Amino acid sequence: MDHYGVLGNPVAHSRSPAIHARFAELTGQSMDYGRLLVPLDGFALTLRHWMAGGASGCNVTVPFKFEAFQLSSTATDRAQLAQAANTLRFSSAGIEADNTDGVGLVNDIQNNAGVRLAGCDLLLLGAGGAAAGVLGPLLAAGPRRVVLANRTHARAAELVARHARHPSLRILLQKTELLAQELQGLEGDFDVIVNATASSLSSSAITLAPGLIKPGALAYDMMYGPAARGFMDWAGALGAAPRDGLGMLVEQAAESFLFWRGVRPPSAQVLQEMRGAGA
Repeated sequence: MDHYGVLGNPVAHSRSPAIHARFAELTGQSMDYGRLLVPLDGFALTLRHWMAGGASGCNVTVPFKFEAFQLSSTATDRAQLAQAANTLRFSSAGIEADNTDGVGLVNDIQNNAGVRLAGCDLLLLGAGGAAAGVLGPLLAAGPRRVVLANRTHARAAELVARHARHPSLRILLQKTELLAQELQGLEGDFDVIVNATASSLSSSAITLAPGLIKPGALAYDMMYGPAARGFMDWAGALGAAPRDGLGMLVEQAAESFLFWRGVRPPSAQVLQEMRGAGA
């Protein structure tokens, strides 16, 4: 039996073990999947021990996605673009990194929530590892305008510049307005707002002007469960359609499963089951 797991801090809340167990059941794969709390200063050592124990791969969650990429031997194009990894595959050649966050987010928004990203005005909050992983796939979906907003402008500007230089996005950016901006003083109204900040895991809630979001717009928090409640309540009070990141979690897990096992699991079925069970 092959061994996988999710490494992060915090990690006790993660639904990934249940998702991958169901994927394995539905696809007939022989594997198990656990979770491992990693000391904040101990990711590299923990990863070495995980590999030495015979694991075949792992998912990586906050706050280790940048470090996971740096420790990899090779990386897929989407991990290279993000400079961050949430999925690692181990072999005799070393560590291969991927980033499935972005495609997971886009699949959940468009396929599960039924919101078309092409031609929309989109606001992405945050410029850390979560935002880095999703910006490229969001741009590839064809929005009319994307604003990347962060508490400090410099980090947002660096992330925008990296995407503007990337060959696969150069043509897209001729048609898409991609801007970097500080959160303070942010203006405009948006069809889709995606919260990729760590505010859901801390007491430092984001303060945004009510006029940023159109009535009926999608307000998406990449966290799920209680961690997403504050952002979703704010958006719902303004007439938006709030959605947490459970669907993204399932969809990115499906991409990770495909990366590891070569089989695409029925993600829509598993998401429906989890929603039905109140997860």
